[in-house]
Amino acid sequence: MGVPRHKTTKSSKNQRRQHIFLEQPSLSICPKCGKSVARHTLCKNCGYYKGRMVVDVLKKLDKKERKKKEKEMKEDKKAQDKPLTMESLSK
Repeated sequence: MGVPRHKTTKSSKNQRRQHIFLEQPSLSICPKCGKSVARHTLCKNCGYYKGRMVVDVLKKLDKKERKKKEKEMKEDKKAQDKPLTMESLSK
């Protein structure tokens, strides 16, 4: 078994490992609700995948949470329908 003759310095170790880093996951936008979603997965916000409903998200919620979720979905839909203004673009 080989034994190193010298200590590997921090800079040598880090130069060797400089190509090892975390990359941001590639995200796409859900066409139904507009939230960012990992590719080839169903949207956890609305339950749609490739234009079809796969999971009924509202069914699992209780009455209070369901109303809140429906209200959020309506507001998001209204926001998508409105034309963009200079104020909304600056945000």
